[in-house]
Amino acid sequence: MIEIKNVRTLQGKIVSNSMDKTVTVLVERKVKHPLYGKVIRRSTKIHAHDSTNQCNVGDVVIIEESRPLSKTKSWVVKGLVEKVRSI
Repeated sequence: MIEIKNVRTLQGKIVSNSMDKTVTVLVERKVKHPLYGKVIRRSTKIHAHDSTNQCNVGDVVIIEESRPLSKTKSWVVKGLVEKVRSI
């Protein structure tokens, strides 16, 4: 029997690519303030595996959860949504 697993995917912007085969992705989400009800933005920085080193700072990517690849890295870059425009 084949088991189908639910894999979490997130979309975010790359803020650093200075490491080898690793990028730092900033993921933003909107949450409602518990008391005042105003919608505010919260962000998380996630280390993701980029095996081809193709992503640059400013690119928008889709990342997918995977097994732990290192102490801080358990996400993999799945696709490029938007490439940053260079001047």
